[in-house]
Amino acid sequence: MKLLFSFFIIICALKANAQNYLISFAGTGGSSTVNTVKVENLTAGTTLTLNGTDILRLTGAVGINQVEYEQSSEIKIYPNPMTDNSILQIYPHEAGDAIINICDMTGKTVAQIKSYLEDYLQEFRLSGINSGFYLIIVKGSTYQYSGKLLCNGNPSGKERIEKISNNQAAAKKTINTDHKGAQTTIDMAYSAGDRLKFTGISGIYSTVMTDIPASDKTITFNFITCTDADGNNYPVVEISNGKAGPLIVMAQNLMTTRYNDGTLIPQVSDALEWSKLTIGAVCNYDNSPGIDLTYGKLYNWYAVSDIRHICPTGWHVPSYEHWTTLAVILGGVDVAGCKIKEKGITHWDYPNTGATNETGFTALPGGFRDASGPFLFMGRVTHWWSTTSNSFDYAWSRGMSANNCEIFAVNPYYKRCGYSVRCFKDAP
Repeated sequence: MKLLFSFFIIICALKANAQNYLISFAGTGGSSTVNTVKVENLTAGTTLTLNGTDILRLTGAVGINQVEYEQSSEIKIYPNPMTDNSILQIYPHEAGDAIINICDMTGKTVAQIKSYLEDYLQEFRLSGINSGFYLIIVKGSTYQYSGKLLCNGNPSGKERIEKISNNQAAAKKTINTDHKGAQTTIDMAYSAGDRLKFTGISGIYSTVMTDIPASDKTITFNFITCTDADGNNYPVVEISNGKAGPLIVMAQNLMTTRYNDGTLIPQVSDALEWSKLTIGAVCNYDNSPGIDLTYGKLYNWYAVSDIRHICPTGWHVPSYEHWTTLAVILGGVDVAGCKIKEKGITHWDYPNTGATNETGFTALPGGFRDASGPFLFMGRVTHWWSTTSNSFDYAWSRGMSANNCEIFAVNPYYKRCGYSVRCFKDAP
């Protein structure tokens, strides 16, 4: 009775413990294939890149420290205790057939699988197991390994043992991502509640999604064409609050040098010439080569409003009302800025107050070019054009700064200013 009581206390104490989550990837829309996925933990600041066919295993979630049971060096089970599923890692001495059994405390086999094991790291997923103590036994022709498992879940399905990967890098205990056509499992440290940013790439397509995983799932990227007249391909992101939207927007500032008919947009570096323009023009901040690859280019309003269009086909420069709709979806102009600003001070000046980038929009502080010609405030602010004109000389724009969470309205200012551009997808 005392043993059962102790077991009950252990179960209760471990109920909030960590659980690994398995994330797979799929594509839809322009492509059903995912070539690569960049994963960024926006909370922890960590990043990894994996093949689109790989499985991402989020490990080490928040909770009390996991209990380690005595087990041989050839077998590892984690998380342990298990809630929904655990990963069984086996390091066989030699290749060959083996039988894996899960036995309860009475010796009864509750699940079994026969599998051919290579002589390097093999991984299996355990699921559907009721609460209790179990013995995991792996028996090959010349060896037998065992490990203990404590399960505190209440599954409704059948007990299962499923092979999920081979890993030839067993000696180093790392995942080999170089297998052509092989599905491997890649580990990433994760704490419950961390927000992850996923960028899926398939050929010319790139789609951004964010999520706070709380279970195994498949992330499905909706691949949408967003290619400008120069052939630049842009990542896209869908922004919605579940009630309003979705808005599909570029996740990077525009950097084309051409209108959609192929005509070059005049590139003007001289400040005096810029200040006198009444036609479309484009430039890099501070006339710096290559800086547009990070921050995009700066355009005057005449380029934005030109009937030849600067956004990719099927996309448009948003009106002032479209920017307002985006802010409303994200909770209002006073808080929306933090949800679209890149986190940290790699690009933004200190303090970059409240930035989370929880949408994946990744707003960067590209500064602007004043109507009189000088470049101002890169690192501190960003301004984006709208198509909404106020008068012959003035037009509306939206912006944000490193000091607050507001998407502020830029009072109608000269159309000769050089601002950044984000394109919105045309309505279907």
